[in-house]
Amino acid sequence: MKRLDSKICIVTGAASGIGRASAELFAAEGATVIGVDIAEGVDVADEQQTQALAERVLAEHGRIDVLFNNAGVSGVGDLAETTLEQFEHVLRVNVRGVFLMSRAVAPAMTAQRSGSIVNMSSAIAETGLGRRVSYAASKGAVLAMTKSMQVDLAPHGVRVNALLPGTIMTPFVERYLRESYADPEEGRRSIRSRQLTGELGAVEDVALAALYLASDESRFVYGSGLVIDGGLSAGKG
Repeated sequence: MKRLDSKICIVTGAASGIGRASAELFAAEGATVIGVDIAEGVDVADEQQTQALAERVLAEHGRIDVLFNNAGVSGVGDLAETTLEQFEHVLRVNVRGVFLMSRAVAPAMTAQRSGSIVNMSSAIAETGLGRRVSYAASKGAVLAMTKSMQVDLAPHGVRVNALLPGTIMTPFVERYLRESYADPEEGRRSIRSRQLTGELGAVEDVALAALYLASDESRFVYGSGLVIDGGLSAGKG
């Protein structure tokens, strides 16, 4: 048997990066994957769209086994640099999106008395990093929300966990390096120096962690924050 045989999985932010790698891995492990992305017109921060998505999946497949709340945006800037509009945009996608998607699928999961919700937080939720005030606020909120949601949903057989990646080489990070450094390689060296491995993570590193939390292998894992950061957090200790 494959690790996600017969499971119906929703992956948000599935068009690129970690979301795409996870959707492909889930499918390879036997899941039916419904991948959605803002690039395809699905806004996870829109209440009507999230409800319609959950209803469509239920109508077509009869159940929802896994929700991977991966969709998100980054925010670069310190307290003075970050405008209210920028701050609210990051929280709208990263926090409101997780809330609405989770609320949309929770009734189906509680009715079937099983399910796994995997939320994308970040190592930044527990480790300070300069010029990330909006992003840190959003990912800290996701981690706290994960734990609270777990308390509510545990009696119904639904697990809720979070992923806390460090710096992963995604299209966003590539763009950030090009735009923020005259020499992108200097930026890579700076980021690598924060992690004990001396290397940046790959999207597959996070996808494998998401697969674990989505699968029944993690049946005894409730309300946790799984760190995949190449030693960033340990190095700060």
